[in-house]
Amino acid sequence: MLLPALALALAGEAPPAPPQDGTRPHSHTHAPAEIEEAHGPLLFQLTYTAELIGNAAGGVRRGARYLDNLDLVFEADLEKAAGWTGAQLHLYGLYNNGNSISDLVGDSHAVSNIETGVRAFRLYEAWIDQKFGERVSLRAGLYDLNSEFDALDASGLFVGSAHGIGTDFSQTGRNGPSIFPSTSLAARLQVEPAEAWAVRAAVLDAVPGDPARPGRTVIRLSKDEGALLVGEVQAPLGAGGKLLLGHWRYTARFDRTDGSGTAAGNAGTYIRAELPLSAAPGRKLDGFARAGTASGRFNMFDFFLSTGVKFTGWIPGRDADEFGIALAAGFTSEPYRTVTGASAAEIAIEATYRAQLAPWLAIQPHAQYIRRPSADPTVPDALVIGLRTEIGFDLFDLVN
Repeated sequence: MLLPALALALAGEAPPAPPQDGTRPHSHTHAPAEIEEAHGPLLFQLTYTAELIGNAAGGVRRGARYLDNLDLVFEADLEKAAGWTGAQLHLYGLYNNGNSISDLVGDSHAVSNIETGVRAFRLYEAWIDQKFGERVSLRAGLYDLNSEFDALDASGLFVGSAHGIGTDFSQTGRNGPSIFPSTSLAARLQVEPAEAWAVRAAVLDAVPGDPARPGRTVIRLSKDEGALLVGEVQAPLGAGGKLLLGHWRYTARFDRTDGSGTAAGNAGTYIRAELPLSAAPGRKLDGFARAGTASGRFNMFDFFLSTGVKFTGWIPGRDADEFGIALAAGFTSEPYRTVTGASAAEIAIEATYRAQLAPWLAIQPHAQYIRRPSADPTVPDALVIGLRTEIGFDLFDLVN
């Protein structure tokens, strides 16, 4: 994958860098106006992320892995392309080689947000978004919950999965919620009552894909599996900041952690915020924090906390480079500790630097220290070191 991308670069192709609008490198979604302004009514992007990452000390055992992530994203402003007023089409294909670094580290947070554990090429998202006026939209289809819910920009720099959707939320469900790498059918309604405000709610199939066939895109609706209901309010915070308050709940019954049967009520709440802390000319400093809860009767972690800072443009002549330090901590529930003998928490500290070497190329060295992987007192603390490379191209622009 690297050689074709480099060949395009040498031929003179240098489109804008892949967007970083979500909490993962593969969360590429554009508003119709953004598509039209930069690319015309149609957009086709390829982004290849390669990561050499190793467990240098502690954990389950030492070793290294090569992980990768290929995104193929097609978007269309259907009003411009086909006369469908207010509509946008989004199609997303995803490939991963299936290697795992967490099998060496033994952690629960997942130290790399492109790890899948299953080699597969799959249809990841396929939805249509319909706007009603300027402030209301309805989105339906295969949908990544984390592309809009529980997602802010500042924490998207980090490689650890816990700085995307919080571990309190990502741990839940019979096959996780509808997030990377498996998504489910969903309908999302969003209302923007005022500038910088948004209220969004979604109903999702509670079991994305098929746990027995994890490499396939499977759509299967079942009354027994139930639904996942999510609501979120976004509000402005200070000068240029954002505040999110969300709540989620499954309608199905789940096995209790202590083995005492099944029950309803698997739910949780999260709050997260980001705020510019400094805006000197050519330099930015952003801070972020998140706290979330999950039902301790059903889940390993019943409380989660993360925080960090991101510096942008602080090195002379490197205005697009970013550096950050972040911490994530998942705290085990009392029923889980009773059954397993687990310790109180798993804590991950990450330092990372993203260097934008060209419009189409970025590299990102990073280091993570994992305290009590999987809250298992028998697993030594782990030191993870990695180097990530991102190559991104716009494959065509039909306007030009």
